[in-house]
Amino acid sequence: MNQIRKPVVLCFSGHDPSGGAGIQADIETLISHQCHAASVITALTEQDTCNVKNMLPQSAAAIISQARTILEDLPVKAIKIGLIGSVESAKAIHTILTEYSALPVILDPVLAAGGGAVLSNNELIDSIIELLLPRTTILTPNSVEARQLAKCDDLQLAGLKLLDLGCDYVLLTGSHENTPMVNNQLFNEGKCIETYTWDRLDHSYHGSGCTLASSIAAMLAHGLEVETCILEAQEYTWSSLNEGYQPGKGQHIPNRLFWMQENV
Repeated sequence: MNQIRKPVVLCFSGHDPSGGAGIQADIETLISHQCHAASVITALTEQDTCNVKNMLPQSAAAIISQARTILEDLPVKAIKIGLIGSVESAKAIHTILTEYSALPVILDPVLAAGGGAVLSNNELIDSIIELLLPRTTILTPNSVEARQLAKCDDLQLAGLKLLDLGCDYVLLTGSHENTPMVNNQLFNEGKCIETYTWDRLDHSYHGSGCTLASSIAAMLAHGLEVETCILEAQEYTWSSLNEGYQPGKGQHIPNRLFWMQENV
């Protein structure tokens, strides 16, 4: 029997019991890209498709020990970071990124839930800026998160400032902006190098940011060039949103396995 070898992506993410975002979104996306998903849960949450009601960050010691155990066993090719949950968790993740500094890091800075619940504070934002951005290969903030992290309102300036804070690439997504089309901007080497334009879809989605970042991580793990990963991950994410569905009373959820769905 031929041995199956799938590239491994390690995800630091929160647990979403509704299955729309967080670690389940990561796993579905990675499976869709023929990757093996390894995971460290940063926070347990009480949430549904409408909003986050409660969050319980996990201990820094548990995060570090779980990550080290995985990294000593599996040939991890990329690290994806989502919900962090606390300053202590940010410090723990920084410890791991320092120990495994050769691995590419994709950071989706989850500062609030899709329903609006705040999942961060100024201290955590400062910790992300100081500890994680200098270790980040690709940052994928939406426009709200970009403004919070860069501490300025102008999105062009925000993208440039996030580069200055240490990120290699910044993919700033524009679905939260009041524009007819969705404009995503890619920043690298001190400038905006590309603007991607996508049709704006009709619904609000739970887990779209997780999907995009995990898709980029998966393609990096497969060895694709960075800008190819970023373009193709947007195409995959848009298609999963376009094929999304509404399982509950709140937001729609991306259909991350849309490609295997039979037409009925």
